Parts: sequence; C-alpha cells; structure tokens
Amino acid sequence: MKVDQEKITQSAIELLQQLIAIPSFSSEEDKTADAIAEWLHTYGVKTKRQFNNIYAFNQHFDERKPTLLLNSHHDTVKPNAAYTKDPFHPHIENGKLFGLGSNDAGGCLVSLLATFVHFYTLENLSHNIIIAATAEEESAGDKSLRGLLPILPNIDVAIVGEPTLLDLAIAEKGLIVFDAVVSGTPSHAAHPNKDNSIYNTIEVLNWFKDCSFDMVSEVLGEVKLTVTQINAGKQHNVVPAQVEMVVDVRVNDCYTNQEIATLLEQQAPCKMTPRSLRLNSSAIDANHKLVQSGLALGRSTYGSPTLSDQAALTCQSVKLGPGDSTRSHSADEFIYVHEIKDGIDLYIKLLTGFLQ
Repeated sequence: MKVDQEKITQSAIELLQQLIAIPSFSSEEDKTADAIAEWLHTYGVKTKRQFNNIYAFNQHFDERKPTLLLNSHHDTVKPNAAYTKDPFHPHIENGKLFGLGSNDAGGCLVSLLATFVHFYTLENLSHNIIIAATAEEESAGDKSLRGLLPILPNIDVAIVGEPTLLDLAIAEKGLIVFDAVVSGTPSHAAHPNKDNSIYNTIEVLNWFKDCSFDMVSEVLGEVKLTVTQINAGKQHNVVPAQVEMVVDVRVNDCYTNQEIATLLEQQAPCKMTPRSLRLNSSAIDANHKLVQSGLALGRSTYGSPTLSDQAALTCQSVKLGPGDSTRSHSADEFIYVHEIKDGIDLYIKLLTGFLQ
C-alpha cells in the first residue's frame, strides 16, 4: 500500500493534537499508548505492547538483515506554574501548535510514526525497521525503552527522535548524579568549632568549581561538573554534623561513567556516592552511512549536552527530530506545524538514502 505523504503528514499532526489532549505524565501513559496503537492500526500496522510501550516491525522483517530502530517517547513532564495556556488544549496560532509535549517529543514521535508507515510495506530494504513509541523517558524509568530492549531483536543502529532543529546529534553526553557529603563536628553555635561542616564546604565547593578532567571530546567537549543542590542544618543554634549536596556530572565520550565515578570517589575532598552509572554517553561514527545520508541532505552535526533514551542503547545511534530543545519543559510549549512537515520529509529522504 503506497501512502500519500501529504495525507499522512496531516494525519500525524492530528494525532499529535490528540496526544496533547491526553495527560501522559511518566508512568501514566496508558491512554496515549492506546491512541498510538489505534492510529497505527488504521494503516494496517500490526502492533505489540509491553506496558505502555507500543512497537511494531516492518511487514517484510527478515531476521537475516540488520535492524534500524526508530524511537521516541510519548510521556511528558508535568506543566510548570508559568503556563498561560491550557497545556492539554492543542490549538494552532500563527503556525504554532501549542500544548504540553508538542515539542518534547510529540512532534518527533508522530513524524517517526508517519515515516515508519511510509516504509512499512516496502520490500528489498537493506535493514529491517522497528518503531518504538516508548514511555517513562522523562523519568528514566524501568518501563521505558530500557525495559523494552531486552525483548526486541538485536538493534544495529537507531534514530532517537528528540527536538534537534533537524540537525544530527552524533554524540550525547552521559549523566551521573552524585550525592556528596561534607562532614564536620556538630556543636552549639555559641562555642568555638574549628571543624564546622558548613565552613568546610567552602573548600569543597571551590574544588568542584575548579575541577576538570584531562580528556576533551572533539564532539562533546569537556566533562561538565555542576553543584545543583545544597542542604544543611535545622536549628539556628546548632552546627550540623554534615552538609549534603547534589552534583550533576555530564560525561563526554572519552570516559565511561564508571571511570568518572572512580576518579571523583578517589579525589574529591568529600564523600561521593553515585545514584546510578547506567546513563552513559553515546555516539555514532561520523562516517556511518546514516550520518552521511543526513549530510548529503544539507544537515549539520553536533554533540548534544542533554540526555535522552540514547543512554539506554548499546548500538550506534543518532538523535534527530523537528522542534527546538530550548522549548522543552518550557511554559506554553509549542512546535511549528511546518517543523513537523519538514521532519517527516527529512526522515523519509534520510532513510531512502540509507536503506538503498
């Protein structure tokens, strides 16, 4: 069945409006999962479901061929207090489609769904194609893409749909969140104390401020360490025994998360405990045919500082999609309608070049 690109583009935009109208906070995406499956069924696509993850294989799936994964998420964060528009009321003003999840990552998701339908029945492709509309991306939950991957066939390469202004993020920084503790001697505030945990924190904060790592990535730059939270004390007249901090570390592709954790645990002037080491950096060879297909279409490449479901993948992957990352999680979130149209057009042209 040949699909008319203009008609499926309009259908994808209507699907996005439908998804916006359905609250789908992380782990509460069952209704949007239903809508996505129903939309695919209208194009004859046989879907499968794991929790709130909807996935499907192209009609002529051949186990002897390598496999391309198309992935984006349908969960959202909760709307912030600065919204002036109803986050669940999808509407178009001056070419902008407003609504929670429109930019992150609804526009990417419906564009990839439309692209999958375009290729669904085609024969003699170089790769199999799997579409996965997944949940819990915003919370990095266990029922996200990470939980789906073990039941999928081996994935050789992937496109993760996130807003990139349709340029190709060929690398993405990993993330480690550390709980840091600066210790001292608790005491009454009226008495001398040369081991005040809060004063001890000054030296530790300066160490963090000046901390750097030797290896700098050509694509992702330096490892970036940022203290993002600090907490201590409960009474005005008591020096606390410890100061607790949260340290956000964005890891380039020169290090594994374990290497960074080991360095900080050994060298930092305080106790450092990583919450998780699973969100590693990711990258794709700049000479990979998928990247070259994008470059041939006039797109640029860059390294992304923000995290996505790429962190769950062990294969080479590229982050690519319509919309602008700076709009994500913002008040009155929107995506331009033309960005969705351009996204579908680019995805189809990119894969046409790649799958020949």
